[in-house]
Amino acid sequence: MKGIILAGGAGSRLYPLTLVASKQLQPVYDKPMIYYPLTTLIEGGIRDICIISTPHDLPRFRQLLGDGSRFGLKFDYREQAKPEGIAQAFLIAENFIGHDNVTLILGDNIFYGGDTFQRAFAEFKSGATVFGYHVQDPERYGVVEFDANGKAVSIEEKPLLPKSNYAVPGLYIYDNEIISIVKNLKPSARGELEITAVNVEYLRRGTLRVQRLARGFAWLDAGTSSSLHEASAYVQTIEKRAGIKIGCPEEAAFQSGFVALTALEKIVGEMPNCEYREYLAKEVVAEAKRLKK
Repeated sequence: MKGIILAGGAGSRLYPLTLVASKQLQPVYDKPMIYYPLTTLIEGGIRDICIISTPHDLPRFRQLLGDGSRFGLKFDYREQAKPEGIAQAFLIAENFIGHDNVTLILGDNIFYGGDTFQRAFAEFKSGATVFGYHVQDPERYGVVEFDANGKAVSIEEKPLLPKSNYAVPGLYIYDNEIISIVKNLKPSARGELEITAVNVEYLRRGTLRVQRLARGFAWLDAGTSSSLHEASAYVQTIEKRAGIKIGCPEEAAFQSGFVALTALEKIVGEMPNCEYREYLAKEVVAEAKRLKK
């Protein structure tokens, strides 16, 4: 399975922060925002990843992440000259996807808790898999309606009268039919290729699976100044209480077997003295060495 991180857009809701850096390069507590969705893909076993951003910001993502070899990955960078909807990403990345299945994660969505996504990636065979997350303000999102048996029967984009409190967060898994589906989509009234329209088409075909995310699972959308602050506070609280890092791609790559212990130790040794290096050195490298004895 291939992976796409969509990190484009103007980031207007984060103005004036985005005058100097892309939304997905803003810090969420102690890491750039894009580290979190990247870690989610790594934890799911995905090694070929396409990063889509604006022509202006793409060099900065290259500077931050390199070619992916540091994480045992392979990165492909693509430009989104003009944002025309989430589904546009599949057209931009068409020859990257090839004949494979693909998952797309939004660069400003942060997930934490459980192994739901990892299992979904491993078990995926065909059709589409999206997720339902209980929210207080469903009118802001794509909303899933379920029948009495828990089966999805409708999906609406930002409805005035939501039929449930289950929103679809920014991670989507599709088979290779996604390419032809997006090519046949008509732009919405706001001129965009809507991801909800893609999900509706899979639902019409009877091949859409919606998994409800369990209580205790956290979905944070860091697309506004207030939600960015809330996400940072959440990450800080968990990290300080549990003594772990959320959204640490080096650790995830090591735990997934993409990077050997010797390689990780070298990567950590090249980092400047900081809390991030200290965590990897003491809690990851040193612990792995202890367990090997």
